Amino acid sequence: MSKFRAIGTGLHLEKFRKSGRIAGAVLLAAMVASCGTVPLDTFDLIASNPPISGKSRKNIQILIAAPAALKAFDGENIVINTSAAEIEYLKGAQWGDRLPTLVQSRLVQAFDNTGLLGGVGRPGDGLAINYQIITDIRTFGVDAFTSPQMAVVEIATKILNDKNGEVRSTRVFKASVPVSGAGNTAYVQALNAAFDKVTGDIVSWTLSVI
Repeated sequence: MSKFRAIGTGLHLEKFRKSGRIAGAVLLAAMVASCGTVPLDTFDLIASNPPISGKSRKNIQILIAAPAALKAFDGENIVINTSAAEIEYLKGAQWGDRLPTLVQSRLVQAFDNTGLLGGVGRPGDGLAINYQIITDIRTFGVDAFTSPQMAVVEIATKILNDKNGEVRSTRVFKASVPVSGAGNTAYVQALNAAFDKVTGDIVSWTLSVI
């Protein structure tokens, strides 16, 4: 019985040594992969603070619906248009969230910054909604094939009467801003400037309609 216990123990130790070597190799590979990972530059969109004056609309509450977007814009990648029909994604960079989520959040903030409305929110915020602002991100990227390179933002917008389902008005807003400088930060700054113009126009137009 002693002999069989010794053989069994030896087999157990050999298996342990092999599993230890395998685990060590896996750990080493993971460490090497980790060392080779380059962190992405992560960027945010800035909420517009348009200088809007006008009558108070404290009796009106609006809902900012989640924007629609093509697959190219429905993620965290920053779009670079290499031709009129081809796109790439900005290397080493990303948005801090899905682009439609960022656009929705910044539109909420832009409307809220006016201080003229009774309430602004997203679906689920529990508002007594009068109007919905429905948007479609048609373009949100940098045209790298032009000279100068241009950041282009285009957002189609509808004002929907939430009480009767009637579309009150529709309009497409577009802004182009030249890229000044080089690198990821220069691209994003130009996109933010274009988005700021579009957002300000959306807010001004909406308040003139409702």
